[in-house]
Amino acid sequence: MHSTAVTPEGDRIRWVELPGEEPARVYLHGLGATSPAYFAAAAVHPLLAGRRSLLIDMLGHGHSDRPTHFDYSLESHADTVAAALTSAGVTGAEVVAHSMGGSVAIVLADRHPESVSRLVLVDANLDPLPRVPGSGGSSGIAAYTEEEFLAGGLQETLDRVGPHWASTMRLAGPEALHRSALRLVKGTDPTMRELLLDLKIPRTFLLPEADLPFPGTAELEAAGVGVVPIPDCGHNIMLDNPEAFARATAEGLGRD
Repeated sequence: MHSTAVTPEGDRIRWVELPGEEPARVYLHGLGATSPAYFAAAAVHPLLAGRRSLLIDMLGHGHSDRPTHFDYSLESHADTVAAALTSAGVTGAEVVAHSMGGSVAIVLADRHPESVSRLVLVDANLDPLPRVPGSGGSSGIAAYTEEEFLAGGLQETLDRVGPHWASTMRLAGPEALHRSALRLVKGTDPTMRELLLDLKIPRTFLLPEADLPFPGTAELEAAGVGVVPIPDCGHNIMLDNPEAFARATAEGLGRD
């Protein structure tokens, strides 16, 4: 386990690192998740193995610290990931990022272009979302006030999302989980989609085939973003169909 301080208060991001060739490959998890649990199998798949790989837990999640003073905006997540990459001596990384992690990766590439050379976004959030009381995921979490979430909303959410997601969501700090969800549904200005369209690096967007037609596909493809539907999977593409995920990710990382 590697770690480095990424805030003035000394809060630490931690990551699992696999040795291999440069440039490094960085894996970023989604809301209430952890990169080792979601990406370990993918990182050692024969189509993706052999590269120096950092499976990073963002602040508030997994093995990283869970400060209550941190705002957990997408921009702050991106800045602390950039600080971790600088500490690790990583520049020009190939970033593979799921869900909220994909949103963070887009902001990372925009704010810290030296850190990212390629993006593979795995069903990432590109647009602001509504707050939907009683739903699972970020929309449901953001529908609570922070006080409501800490007083009982967290347990309601754990019951609602089911045992798989709850197993890693329990590792997140309650404030981190709520503030990350709140900032995710609010999005960025310009939006994550607009930032993605303007990036000049190779970009691939993976999504479940069942979600087709995907809004804005023509605009994404016109901007050079490869939009790749993956069969037989839900939102957790890397877990639901690991072979198709590894194949599409390897192809995306080879895009010129």
